[in-house]
Amino acid sequence: MEPTTTQMNGGVGSTILIVAVILWLVQIVSFWKVFAKAGQPGIFALIPIVNLVVLMKIVKRSGWFVLLFFIPLVNIVWLFVINIEIAKKFAKGVGFGILMSIVPIVGYPILGFGDAKYDANA
Repeated sequence: MEPTTTQMNGGVGSTILIVAVILWLVQIVSFWKVFAKAGQPGIFALIPIVNLVVLMKIVKRSGWFVLLFFIPLVNIVWLFVINIEIAKKFAKGVGFGILMSIVPIVGYPILGFGDAKYDANA
């Protein structure tokens, strides 16, 4: 007996869900490691919005700047600005900050698990 279309789609959906959860876990652990390297509590990586406040703290910005993430189009520009600043704090260049903005699942693990050191004065 051949599987029905619904049965085949269920397998694809399950696979996509498993991959998505794995990518989410990698991103969370990477954020945790980056926060820890910057002297911030890693547990805050798990809390939405609070993790953005911690990112602002890492780049020496007021927590109020988080509000810019909620303004359409401004949030895209602000994401690039913040990621470039984070990259500089870890002695990486502007190109790396752009990579972190476009493909965070690559950029943040490199920062978190790599040998990059946080420099608060950068």
